[in-house]
Amino acid sequence: MSLSPARSEELLARFADQRILVVGDLMLDRYIYGKVERISPEAPVPVVLVTEEKGMPGGACNVALNVQTLGGAGTISGVLGADAAGAELKRLLAEMRVSTRGVLEHEKAQTTVKSRVVAERQQVVRVDRERRGGIPPEVREAFRGHIESAMADATGVVIEDYGKGLVEQGVVDAVLRAAEAKQIPVGFDPKENHSLNVQGISVATPNRKEAFSAVGMQEPLEPGEPMQDETLKEVGRRLYEKWQPTLGLLLTLGPQGMLLVKGGEPALHVPTRAREVFDVSGAGDTVIATCVLALAAGATPEEAAELSNYAAGVVVGKLGTAPCSVDELRAALPR
Repeated sequence: MSLSPARSEELLARFADQRILVVGDLMLDRYIYGKVERISPEAPVPVVLVTEEKGMPGGACNVALNVQTLGGAGTISGVLGADAAGAELKRLLAEMRVSTRGVLEHEKAQTTVKSRVVAERQQVVRVDRERRGGIPPEVREAFRGHIESAMADATGVVIEDYGKGLVEQGVVDAVLRAAEAKQIPVGFDPKENHSLNVQGISVATPNRKEAFSAVGMQEPLEPGEPMQDETLKEVGRRLYEKWQPTLGLLLTLGPQGMLLVKGGEPALHVPTRAREVFDVSGAGDTVIATCVLALAAGATPEEAAELSNYAAGVVVGKLGTAPCSVDELRAALPR
Protein backbone atom coordinates (compact mmCIF):
# COMPACT_ATOMS: atom_id res chain seq x y z
CA MET A 1 0.00 0.00 0.00
CA SER A 2 1.37 3.39 -0.93
CA LEU A 3 -0.13 6.83 -1.33
CA SER A 4 0.78 8.53 -4.56
CA PRO A 5 2.41 11.96 -4.20
CA ALA A 6 -0.57 13.57 -5.93
CA ARG A 7 -3.11 11.89 -3.64
CA SER A 8 -1.18 12.66 -0.46
CA GLU A 9 -0.83 16.31 -1.47
CA GLU A 10 -4.56 16.47 -2.24
CA LEU A 11 -5.42 15.20 1.24
CA LEU A 12 -2.90 17.44 3.00
CA ALA A 13 -4.31 20.46 1.18
CA ARG A 14 -7.79 19.59 2.50
CA PHE A 15 -6.53 19.55 6.10
CA ALA A 16 -6.82 23.34 6.14
CA ASP A 17 -10.61 23.09 5.72
CA GLN A 18 -11.12 20.73 8.66
CA ARG A 19 -12.29 21.75 12.13
CA ILE A 20 -11.65 18.97 14.61
CA LEU A 21 -13.19 19.01 18.08
CA VAL A 22 -11.25 17.08 20.74
CA VAL A 23 -13.40 15.99 23.68
CA GLY A 24 -11.50 14.69 26.68
CA ASP A 25 -9.46 15.18 29.82
CA LEU A 26 -7.63 18.52 29.93
CA MET A 27 -4.38 18.84 31.85
CA LEU A 28 -1.62 21.30 32.53
CA ASP A 29 1.85 19.78 32.29
CA ARG A 30 4.32 21.80 34.35
CA TYR A 31 8.06 21.26 33.99
CA ILE A 32 10.47 22.42 36.70
CA TYR A 33 14.08 22.30 35.51
CA GLY A 34 17.11 22.58 37.75
CA LYS A 35 20.47 21.19 38.78
CA VAL A 36 21.60 19.00 41.65
CA GLU A 37 24.73 19.87 43.60
CA ARG A 38 24.12 18.17 46.93
CA ILE A 39 21.98 15.70 48.88
CA SER A 40 19.53 17.03 51.46
CA PRO A 41 20.68 16.77 55.10
CA GLU A 42 17.03 16.10 56.03
CA ALA A 43 16.58 12.94 53.94
CA PRO A 44 18.53 10.95 51.30
CA VAL A 45 17.08 12.95 48.40
CA PRO A 46 18.66 15.39 45.94
CA VAL A 47 18.28 19.13 46.43
CA VAL A 48 17.19 20.63 43.10
CA LEU A 49 18.12 24.26 42.47
CA VAL A 50 15.43 25.50 40.09
CA THR A 51 16.67 27.28 36.96
CA GLU A 52 13.55 27.28 34.76
CA GLU A 53 9.85 26.53 34.98
CA LYS A 54 7.31 26.28 32.17
CA GLY A 55 3.81 25.00 31.50
CA MET A 56 2.53 23.03 28.50
CA PRO A 57 -0.95 21.88 27.47
CA GLY A 58 -1.30 18.19 28.29
CA GLY A 59 -3.78 15.34 27.99
CA ALA A 60 -6.40 15.86 25.29
CA CYS A 61 -4.95 19.32 24.64
CA ASN A 62 -1.98 17.71 22.88
CA VAL A 63 -4.31 16.10 20.32
CA ALA A 64 -5.83 19.50 19.49
CA LEU A 65 -2.32 20.95 19.23
CA ASN A 66 -1.41 18.21 16.73
CA VAL A 67 -4.52 19.08 14.68
CA GLN A 68 -3.43 22.71 14.67
CA THR A 69 0.17 22.04 13.62
CA LEU A 70 -1.02 19.64 10.90
CA GLY A 71 -2.85 22.53 9.30
CA GLY A 72 -6.37 21.98 10.62
CA ALA A 73 -8.30 23.98 13.19
CA GLY A 74 -8.25 22.35 16.62
CA THR A 75 -10.88 23.05 19.27
CA ILE A 76 -10.73 21.57 22.75
CA SER A 77 -13.76 20.54 24.79
CA GLY A 78 -13.50 19.50 28.41
CA VAL A 79 -13.83 20.70 31.99
CA LEU A 80 -11.51 23.05 33.85
CA GLY A 81 -11.68 24.35 37.37
CA ALA A 82 -12.22 28.05 37.97
CA ASP A 83 -8.65 28.22 39.24
CA ALA A 84 -5.22 29.63 38.39
CA ALA A 85 -4.09 26.43 36.64
CA GLY A 86 -7.17 26.49 34.39
CA ALA A 87 -6.53 30.12 33.48
CA GLU A 88 -2.88 29.31 32.68
CA LEU A 89 -3.91 26.38 30.47
CA LYS A 90 -6.40 28.52 28.53
CA ARG A 91 -3.74 31.19 28.01
CA LEU A 92 -1.23 28.65 26.70
CA LEU A 93 -3.79 27.17 24.30
CA ALA A 94 -4.71 30.64 23.03
CA GLU A 95 -1.01 31.35 22.35
CA MET A 96 -0.91 28.13 20.29
CA ARG A 97 -4.10 29.16 18.43
CA VAL A 98 -6.11 26.22 19.77
CA SER A 99 -9.72 27.28 20.37
CA THR A 100 -11.09 26.81 23.91
CA ARG A 101 -14.70 27.72 23.15
CA GLY A 102 -15.72 24.14 23.93
CA VAL A 103 -14.32 24.34 27.47
CA LEU A 104 -16.62 24.41 30.48
CA GLU A 105 -15.24 26.11 33.59
CA HIS A 106 -16.90 25.09 36.83
CA GLU A 107 -16.28 26.12 40.43
CA LYS A 108 -16.76 22.52 41.61
CA ALA A 109 -14.09 21.17 39.26
CA GLN A 110 -10.32 21.21 39.70
CA THR A 111 -7.82 21.56 36.86
CA THR A 112 -5.48 18.56 36.69
CA VAL A 113 -1.82 19.56 36.96
CA LYS A 114 1.14 17.22 36.49
CA SER A 115 4.39 18.77 37.70
CA ARG A 116 7.66 17.11 36.71
CA VAL A 117 10.95 18.04 38.41
CA VAL A 118 13.78 17.46 35.95
CA ALA A 119 17.45 17.73 36.95
CA GLU A 120 20.44 16.94 34.75
CA ARG A 121 18.01 15.72 32.05
CA GLN A 122 16.52 13.17 34.44
CA GLN A 123 13.05 13.27 35.97
CA VAL A 124 13.47 13.32 39.74
CA VAL A 125 9.81 13.19 40.74
CA ARG A 126 6.31 13.88 39.39
CA VAL A 127 3.70 15.61 41.52
CA ASP A 128 0.03 15.30 40.48
CA ARG A 129 -2.75 17.62 41.61
CA GLU A 130 -6.27 16.49 40.76
CA ARG A 131 -9.64 16.08 42.37
CA ARG A 132 -9.98 12.77 44.21
CA GLY A 133 -13.05 10.89 43.09
CA GLY A 134 -13.12 12.45 39.63
CA ILE A 135 -15.63 14.95 38.28
CA PRO A 136 -18.74 15.72 40.41
CA PRO A 137 -22.06 14.50 38.90
CA GLU A 138 -23.48 18.02 38.49
CA VAL A 139 -20.40 19.05 36.51
CA ARG A 140 -20.71 16.01 34.24
CA GLU A 141 -24.36 16.80 33.61
CA ALA A 142 -23.57 20.41 32.74
CA PHE A 143 -20.84 19.27 30.36
CA ARG A 144 -23.07 16.78 28.55
CA GLY A 145 -25.46 19.63 27.76
CA HIS A 146 -22.49 21.66 26.49
CA ILE A 147 -21.34 19.19 23.83
CA GLU A 148 -23.84 19.80 21.03
CA SER A 149 -23.08 23.53 20.83
CA ALA A 150 -19.33 22.82 20.94
CA MET A 151 -19.74 20.57 17.88
CA ALA A 152 -21.69 23.13 15.86
CA ASP A 153 -19.12 23.66 13.10
CA ALA A 154 -16.92 20.57 13.56
CA THR A 155 -16.03 18.39 10.56
CA GLY A 156 -14.60 15.64 12.79
CA VAL A 157 -14.42 14.69 16.48
CA VAL A 158 -11.89 12.90 18.68
CA ILE A 159 -12.89 11.33 22.01
CA GLU A 160 -9.65 11.36 23.99
CA ASP A 161 -9.78 9.37 27.23
CA TYR A 162 -7.01 9.83 29.80
CA GLY A 163 -8.95 8.08 32.55
CA LYS A 164 -9.67 11.20 34.62
CA GLY A 165 -13.45 10.73 34.63
CA LEU A 166 -14.72 13.06 31.91
CA VAL A 167 -15.20 10.39 29.23
CA GLU A 168 -18.20 8.47 30.53
CA GLN A 169 -21.20 6.93 28.76
CA GLY A 170 -23.32 10.07 28.80
CA VAL A 171 -20.55 12.09 27.13
CA VAL A 172 -19.89 9.36 24.53
CA ASP A 173 -23.61 9.12 23.72
CA ALA A 174 -23.92 12.91 23.34
CA VAL A 175 -20.92 13.03 20.98
CA LEU A 176 -22.16 10.13 18.85
CA ARG A 177 -25.68 11.57 18.54
CA ALA A 178 -24.38 14.95 17.41
CA ALA A 179 -21.82 13.39 15.04
CA GLU A 180 -24.44 11.13 13.44
CA ALA A 181 -26.70 14.11 12.83
CA LYS A 182 -23.82 15.95 11.14
CA GLN A 183 -22.46 12.83 9.36
CA ILE A 184 -18.88 13.47 10.51
CA PRO A 185 -16.19 10.98 11.59
CA VAL A 186 -15.55 10.20 15.25
CA GLY A 187 -12.20 8.86 16.45
CA PHE A 188 -11.78 7.14 19.82
CA ASP A 189 -8.43 7.03 21.64
CA PRO A 190 -9.08 4.78 24.67
CA LYS A 191 -7.59 4.39 28.09
CA GLU A 192 -8.73 1.37 30.10
CA ASN A 193 -12.41 2.23 30.39
CA HIS A 194 -13.78 -1.17 29.38
CA SER A 195 -17.41 -0.51 30.28
CA LEU A 196 -17.98 2.13 27.59
CA ASN A 197 -20.31 1.31 24.71
CA VAL A 198 -18.73 3.15 21.77
CA GLN A 199 -20.61 1.49 18.91
CA GLY A 200 -21.05 4.16 16.25
CA ILE A 201 -17.48 5.49 16.30
CA SER A 202 -15.68 5.68 12.96
CA VAL A 203 -12.22 4.56 14.06
CA ALA A 204 -10.40 3.61 17.27
CA THR A 205 -6.64 3.75 17.84
CA PRO A 206 -5.72 1.62 20.89
CA ASN A 207 -2.12 0.64 21.48
CA ARG A 208 -1.17 -3.01 22.01
CA LYS A 209 -1.54 -2.92 25.80
CA GLU A 210 -4.92 -1.16 25.65
CA ALA A 211 -6.22 -3.60 23.01
CA PHE A 212 -5.27 -6.73 24.98
CA SER A 213 -6.69 -5.23 28.17
CA ALA A 214 -9.98 -4.23 26.51
CA VAL A 215 -10.75 -7.82 25.51
CA GLY A 216 -9.40 -9.40 28.70
CA MET A 217 -6.49 -11.26 27.10
CA GLN A 218 -2.95 -11.60 28.43
CA GLU A 219 -0.37 -9.67 26.44
CA PRO A 220 2.67 -11.81 25.48
CA LEU A 221 6.04 -10.67 26.81
CA GLU A 222 7.59 -10.92 23.34
CA PRO A 223 5.38 -9.64 20.49
CA GLY A 224 5.49 -11.66 17.29
CA GLU A 225 5.56 -10.45 13.70
CA PRO A 226 2.13 -8.77 13.29
CA MET A 227 0.90 -10.75 10.28
CA GLN A 228 2.06 -14.05 11.82
CA ASP A 229 0.86 -13.21 15.33
CA GLU A 230 -2.45 -15.06 15.58
CA THR A 231 -3.01 -13.88 19.15
CA LEU A 232 -2.72 -10.24 18.07
CA LYS A 233 -5.07 -10.80 15.14
CA GLU A 234 -7.57 -12.51 17.46
CA VAL A 235 -7.42 -9.46 19.78
CA GLY A 236 -8.10 -7.25 16.76
CA ARG A 237 -11.09 -9.36 15.71
CA ARG A 238 -12.59 -9.41 19.22
CA LEU A 239 -12.11 -5.70 19.74
CA TYR A 240 -13.58 -4.91 16.32
CA GLU A 241 -16.67 -6.95 17.22
CA LYS A 242 -16.92 -5.23 20.60
CA TRP A 243 -16.58 -1.62 19.40
CA GLN A 244 -17.82 -2.04 15.78
CA PRO A 245 -16.05 1.01 14.33
CA THR A 246 -17.67 1.88 11.02
CA LEU A 247 -14.38 2.54 9.22
CA GLY A 248 -11.89 0.37 11.05
CA LEU A 249 -9.78 -0.42 14.08
CA LEU A 250 -6.20 0.87 13.98
CA LEU A 251 -3.94 -0.94 16.47
CA THR A 252 -0.73 0.99 17.12
CA LEU A 253 2.22 -1.35 17.70
CA GLY A 254 5.16 0.96 18.45
CA PRO A 255 8.23 -0.01 16.41
CA GLN A 256 6.14 -2.61 14.54
CA GLY A 257 3.91 0.04 12.98
CA MET A 258 0.14 -0.46 12.86
CA LEU A 259 -2.48 -3.10 12.16
CA LEU A 260 -5.69 -2.03 10.41
CA VAL A 261 -8.65 -4.33 11.16
CA LYS A 262 -11.88 -4.04 9.14
CA GLY A 263 -14.95 -6.25 9.15
CA GLY A 264 -14.85 -9.15 6.71
CA GLU A 265 -11.38 -8.26 5.37
CA PRO A 266 -7.90 -9.58 6.19
CA ALA A 267 -5.93 -7.44 8.65
CA LEU A 268 -3.56 -5.01 6.98
CA HIS A 269 -0.08 -4.38 8.43
CA VAL A 270 1.36 -0.88 7.98
CA PRO A 271 5.11 -1.04 8.81
CA THR A 272 6.65 1.76 10.84
CA ARG A 273 8.05 4.72 8.90
CA ALA A 274 10.29 6.00 11.71
CA ARG A 275 13.94 6.48 10.74
CA GLU A 276 15.10 6.69 14.36
CA VAL A 277 13.13 6.32 17.60
CA PHE A 278 14.17 8.69 20.39
CA ASP A 279 10.95 9.13 22.38
CA VAL A 280 7.45 7.63 21.90
CA SER A 281 5.80 10.28 24.11
CA GLY A 282 2.76 11.75 22.38
CA ALA A 283 2.87 9.41 19.38
CA GLY A 284 -0.66 8.15 20.10
CA ASP A 285 -1.96 11.73 20.14
CA THR A 286 -0.38 12.34 16.74
CA VAL A 287 -1.90 9.15 15.30
CA ILE A 288 -5.50 9.94 16.30
CA ALA A 289 -5.19 13.60 15.23
CA THR A 290 -3.81 12.70 11.80
CA CYS A 291 -6.26 9.84 11.30
CA VAL A 292 -9.40 11.89 12.01
CA LEU A 293 -8.09 14.86 10.02
CA ALA A 294 -7.49 12.55 7.06
CA LEU A 295 -10.91 10.89 7.33
CA ALA A 296 -12.61 14.29 7.56
CA ALA A 297 -10.65 15.32 4.44
CA GLY A 298 -12.03 12.33 2.51
CA ALA A 299 -9.30 9.72 2.97
CA THR A 300 -10.06 6.01 2.97
CA PRO A 301 -9.22 4.12 6.18
CA GLU A 302 -6.11 2.72 4.46
CA GLU A 303 -4.96 6.20 3.39
CA ALA A 304 -5.65 7.59 6.88
CA ALA A 305 -3.62 4.76 8.43
CA GLU A 306 -0.67 5.43 6.15
CA LEU A 307 -0.66 9.18 6.76
CA SER A 308 -0.93 8.57 10.53
CA ASN A 309 1.98 6.15 10.36
CA TYR A 310 4.23 8.68 8.66
CA ALA A 311 3.22 11.38 11.17
CA ALA A 312 4.00 9.05 14.08
CA GLY A 313 7.37 8.34 12.49
CA VAL A 314 8.13 12.06 12.65
CA VAL A 315 7.26 12.57 16.34
CA VAL A 316 9.10 9.51 17.68
CA GLY A 317 12.25 10.99 16.15
CA LYS A 318 11.95 13.97 18.54
CA LEU A 319 12.80 14.22 22.23
CA GLY A 320 9.82 14.89 24.48
CA THR A 321 6.16 15.28 23.58
CA ALA A 322 6.15 17.26 20.35
CA PRO A 323 3.54 17.50 17.57
CA CYS A 324 4.05 16.87 13.87
CA SER A 325 3.69 19.83 11.51
CA VAL A 326 2.12 19.56 8.08
CA ASP A 327 5.46 20.51 6.51
CA GLU A 328 7.25 17.74 8.43
CA LEU A 329 4.61 15.24 7.32
CA ARG A 330 4.87 16.40 3.73
CA ALA A 331 8.66 15.99 3.84
CA ALA A 332 8.37 12.49 5.31
CA LEU A 333 6.06 11.20 2.60
CA PRO A 334 7.58 9.42 -0.42
CA ARG A 335 8.01 11.47 -3.58
